[in-house]
Amino acid sequence: MNRYPAWRYALIAFAIAAALLYTLPNFFGESPAVQVSSAKATVKADAALLGRVETALKAGGLQATGIVLDANGLRARFADTDAQLKARDLIEKNLNPDHDNPSYVVALNLLSASPGWLTAVHALPMYLGLDLRGGVHFLLQVDMQAALVKRLEAYGGEIRSLLRDKDLRHAGIAREGSTLRIRFRDAATRDKASQAVAAQIPSLDLARRDDGQDQLLVATLKPAALKSEQELAIKQNITTLNRRVNQLGVAEPVIQQQGADRIVVQLPGVQDTAKAKEILGRTATLEVRLVDEEAMRSGSSFNVDIFPERKRDGSVSNVPVKKQLLVTGDQFVGAQGTFDQDQRPAVSVELNEAGGRIMRQATRENLHKLMAIILIEKGKGEAISVATIQGEFGARFQITGSFTPNETNDLSLLIRAGSLAAPMEIIEERTVGPSLGKENIEKGFNATKWGFIVIVLFMSAYYTLFGMFSSVALGVNLLFLVALLSLLQATLTLPGIAAIALTLGMAIDANVLINERIREEIRAGQSPQAAISAGYERAWGTILDSNVTTLIAGLALLIFGSGPVRGFAVVHCLGILTSIVSSVVVSRAIVNLAYGHRRRVAKLAIGNTAWK
Repeated sequence: MNRYPAWRYALIAFAIAAALLYTLPNFFGESPAVQVSSAKATVKADAALLGRVETALKAGGLQATGIVLDANGLRARFADTDAQLKARDLIEKNLNPDHDNPSYVVALNLLSASPGWLTAVHALPMYLGLDLRGGVHFLLQVDMQAALVKRLEAYGGEIRSLLRDKDLRHAGIAREGSTLRIRFRDAATRDKASQAVAAQIPSLDLARRDDGQDQLLVATLKPAALKSEQELAIKQNITTLNRRVNQLGVAEPVIQQQGADRIVVQLPGVQDTAKAKEILGRTATLEVRLVDEEAMRSGSSFNVDIFPERKRDGSVSNVPVKKQLLVTGDQFVGAQGTFDQDQRPAVSVELNEAGGRIMRQATRENLHKLMAIILIEKGKGEAISVATIQGEFGARFQITGSFTPNETNDLSLLIRAGSLAAPMEIIEERTVGPSLGKENIEKGFNATKWGFIVIVLFMSAYYTLFGMFSSVALGVNLLFLVALLSLLQATLTLPGIAAIALTLGMAIDANVLINERIREEIRAGQSPQAAISAGYERAWGTILDSNVTTLIAGLALLIFGSGPVRGFAVVHCLGILTSIVSSVVVSRAIVNLAYGHRRRVAKLAIGNTAWK
């Protein structure tokens, strides 16, 4: 009646052992480290970088306790913060001799101090939020007016190409404030142009006006289009910021919209505020231009822009390009690493409709001439691809060059992320020191610890032996919850610690229901063994109902909440699931081990009175 088969005991023991294994990394803390990542799309973090870092550290008499090279860059761990700071200076000096044009980002960071054998089985600690780990908090204001100007200028280019295709002559297109003004010599041409623009670009409101001898067509964004452009600007900036934050190696950064035109960025574990601000403020975009072949042959630099091109053998040559921009980064709508017809690595890109029209006309008029793709970061440009136009193409084409498959993937990521849709300004900056985060952890841990101790004392005093069984199950519940959070690599914050404390109270409530039900069965005349069986079976329905309703409330917080509310909801929902298992399955297994093997039980120690 009150016995589990051997396989069930073995399964419970295995689950507890696995939970203990995945909980262990949280007790080792973190070590100071230096993070090195690429500052340019054309510079890679590879084995050569690892050798340069090791050489720099050796020359400075420093020894790293561990160096890891992965997709995010290189991370070197050190024994203390003094060694960390010295190593940062040595690595920075070695990798970035030109401080104004750095090739790598060298930043301070924190890494888990878990031993290698735990990491080998993917037993990793929970991520800690900004309030527990320390780090930096930024509130960024997006310049929506600049985004609007950029969009209007793009529409100006589309209208110019459209009127050229329709053979409609105009006297100039200019932006004034938040409007586009298109001048015509006669009203008939203006009316035809108005119909063509309205059909091709429905997001613009068009108004006809007279300005002396000229006929004006004034274009403004419709309210719905204006709102859409603002939302797209926020989304594009968030996407770009996410990509940039990856260079800092931040685990679980928080990058989310706040209000209509602000973005919150929280970077737990980042100690170098200046470096974080530098990364967030980076600008990167693409330009497509024609190469000035006459200037290339003569070596002239008159009326051209000169950009370096890095060859596969490491050499650098200068490429003169014409000043006219054919296509800019915001007209790229898709990109993917692929191979060309000769099985050479290439990037397949897609332009928007306006960009496709411009590219089709440019390639038609410049067959067998050179075209360059320019990558511009921090105001400095570099020709990443110079190729001959073999035929006319439009919105879809391939970028070829001296690429490896990994480089084409990186470039496609850069194109998809694009540049910032609008400039941003940091209007609030807050740093949470590691010592404050450590103090928050200690306070949260102490609150949970004393809550657990008080619950154990109360249960042991009120339900005696069964209270001790419940307390052991409660400890297993806490073990399961921490292990699950670690396994899922969830982010723990102060609200999450509050959810853990709440879970303890809710979990023990199920055991109170079970113990009281067993008491009632004994009062009703059931034998001790029958009372145990009936107590667990009949309390199960009540436990399930109460936990499901609470889980629904937790899921609502998870779906509709944000920030700290979501952190609380995640721990709360997981705690409900682990409490059901521990309070029913684990506690029943302990009771079965204590009483199930006895043929006759005279009494149960389940309170101040030994019920018979």
